[in-house]
Amino acid sequence: MPTTVFTIANQKGGVGKTTTAVNLSAALAENKIHTLLIDLDPQANATSAVGVEKQTGKSLYGPLRGEGSIFEMIVPTAYEHLALIPSEEDLAAAEIELAQMENYLMKLRTILEPLRNSNGYRAIVIDCPPALGMLSMNSLAAADQLLITLQCEYMALEGLGQILRNVDRLKNAHINDRLNLGGIVMTMFDSRTNLAKQVVDEVRQHLPDKIFNSVIPRTVRLSEAPSFGKPIFAYDPFGVGAVAYRNLAKEVIVRFGLKNP
Repeated sequence: MPTTVFTIANQKGGVGKTTTAVNLSAALAENKIHTLLIDLDPQANATSAVGVEKQTGKSLYGPLRGEGSIFEMIVPTAYEHLALIPSEEDLAAAEIELAQMENYLMKLRTILEPLRNSNGYRAIVIDCPPALGMLSMNSLAAADQLLITLQCEYMALEGLGQILRNVDRLKNAHINDRLNLGGIVMTMFDSRTNLAKQVVDEVRQHLPDKIFNSVIPRTVRLSEAPSFGKPIFAYDPFGVGAVAYRNLAKEVIVRFGLKNP
């Protein structure tokens, strides 16, 4: 079975991007799908959210500079079928250094290729920084599917156009012909407000075949779980947040054919 590389991106911060990367990865692993979560954000929030300590020299900073193998950076997590490539603060320097390299948009794609060919993982999920800088653009150049997290709030659609324009640029320049908009995950949904429902309806109207049916609610438990170093399934396994991410994972598995026959 081929490996599918997902990148979860949005240039806006605080839209549930890392929460989705962590909990979607954990939910895929719960379904016995071998999953690798790559933390590409120098803030390392995804790393701590799965209970892994930051370690100097354990990130993609070295491999992106041509130093060391990507396989050496993989660490286990406490969860079966889920592995992690952590992040560290040094990765922030890659934003500057990548711009000075040849083929700077292709660095991540190149170092991921041996991992793709190893058949060790069915899904690779990349959590990007909250900006469309060098690291995020590298992840778009390396991915098969882009998953966009969109907050159920006013102006949420404004950033959507910017990401989609960047996808078109990468495809038009033949940097990544295989990149697709895999889907839009609506996050931080507050059922008490009409605005949240209106935002979901508007996205559904514009991109009906792209929006996932599973909408992620705004809950205290989802916000608390990372501070305990746990995905939502370990922190509040029967809460509404866990149910929503399990449902999202089911949709992702079906949409992208991730389940082994």
